[in-house]
Amino acid sequence: MSESETSTIVEVATRLYEAFAAGDGLALAGLLHPEFTGRVSDGMPFGVGGIIEGPQQMLRNVWGTTFTQYQTTPQPDEYVVVGENRVIVLGYYRGRSRVAGREYEAAFAHGITIRDGKIGSLVQITDTKPWHDALAVS
Repeated sequence: MSESETSTIVEVATRLYEAFAAGDGLALAGLLHPEFTGRVSDGMPFGVGGIIEGPQQMLRNVWGTTFTQYQTTPQPDEYVVVGENRVIVLGYYRGRSRVAGREYEAAFAHGITIRDGKIGSLVQITDTKPWHDALAVS
């Protein structure tokens, strides 16, 4: 794989995290391939875990629900290119529950596949306990 192919994969993934940090829903929508599929860790609060079919389901039912309940940002620490169109991103979600106001930090690993310059799939693995703990009202 050439250096430019590796750069393109990382660039697309980086734009995803920049859109999250900016709270830019239009940019997020523009990054997802029309045939996007996702897998979100089972056990996530509000029933957002499981297999996700299509960009609208991810945008509305997963990220929309999550950002309604949490002020959060996935913060990548490392990008590991593992194939001609795949990158594993390691980092932490950091934020707080909007209702309880409790802060949390949860490690994540995202497996991102790039297709036609967009995100074709995303697999999210995270520790769901900190997400739940942040919802507890003291």
